[in-house]
Amino acid sequence: MTVSMRPAHKIRIHCPILQETYAALLEGNLDALESDPVAAKMLAIIRGHNPLGDFDLYHGVFELSFGVEGFTATDRAQPTAGEPGRATLSPTVIITTYVDAAASRAEVAAVIEDLVRAHPWELPVIELSDAVVQLVQRRE
Repeated sequence: MTVSMRPAHKIRIHCPILQETYAALLEGNLDALESDPVAAKMLAIIRGHNPLGDFDLYHGVFELSFGVEGFTATDRAQPTAGEPGRATLSPTVIITTYVDAAASRAEVAAVIEDLVRAHPWELPVIELSDAVVQLVQRRE
């Protein structure tokens, strides 16, 4: 067995989910994520034919973390949750995936645009790391 490294960039998508989805996930019902209206769109993009989550032998790879987004919308905002001037908490999952560092800027830009179009927030929180991480690969 040998170990190699594959350079990649990390992408984190802060994805609002329904309160019911959040509760179901915390209770261990992982299938609830598949029926959440926003999360299902994000996962469909990650699982699509693009460079996201490509681990050679596996495609559509992602990790999921739980979170809560807090914000106060201004009078100029049109929030999808809460209302202007009031502090709001939103159940959120953070979907982390990776894109090969060798992917073209055009490919990455196209898939980021797909994520932004599918995201319901006025200002989607989608992080694309400039830093290169090294993904460990085992070769037999």
